[in-house]
Amino acid sequence: MNHWLDLFIEQIKETTWLQWLAVALGVTEVLLARVNNILLYPAGILGTAISIFLLMEVHLYAESILYGYYIVMSVYGWIYWVKKRNEPPVKITYSTKSEWIISLAISIVGWVVFYYMIKNLPAKYFTPSNVPGWDALVSSTAWAGMWLLARRKMENWIFLNISNFFAVPLQFYKKLPLFAMLTIFLFIIAIWGYFEWKKQVEAERLVVGD
Repeated sequence: MNHWLDLFIEQIKETTWLQWLAVALGVTEVLLARVNNILLYPAGILGTAISIFLLMEVHLYAESILYGYYIVMSVYGWIYWVKKRNEPPVKITYSTKSEWIISLAISIVGWVVFYYMIKNLPAKYFTPSNVPGWDALVSSTAWAGMWLLARRKMENWIFLNISNFFAVPLQFYKKLPLFAMLTIFLFIIAIWGYFEWKKQVEAERLVVGD
């Protein structure tokens, strides 16, 4: 236990100001999202852009691609928020059998694609990753989670937390302790989100039953 604590303290000491800034912006984004403040998008976009640079430095290429997708979705969400914020939100529902199949397919096919891409990155431009399978797993499950999140499906929290679960040790291994702590924070938020959404689904069912 002392070994892991000493290692964590050592990694914190080696943490750059860019990592501190990226994590601070990530926390800011989550807190702004909690109160439905549109400023969550610029905070998230800036934090994500910095994160891509940091992840590329430690050769986590699949996560870098994933974060690039985050930026695209953030820009889309920002525009969508401005246009549709006065309209009722899409209802939360459980995934159908076909949606489960699609989600699993995204996870499995995504893992294969990311793994192949990482293993075959041109050495002229990129240093080969020493954890391609793990890196690909974190990203492919997150892609499935984000697809379900966009469709307001309960199971998005499951896939996102599978991604978070495997991301934490990976980030510690790559000496990104603040990123790991942020991911642990997001893991907890996702658990909270699952039960909050579950309450809404059950409340909706009671209304429909009445």
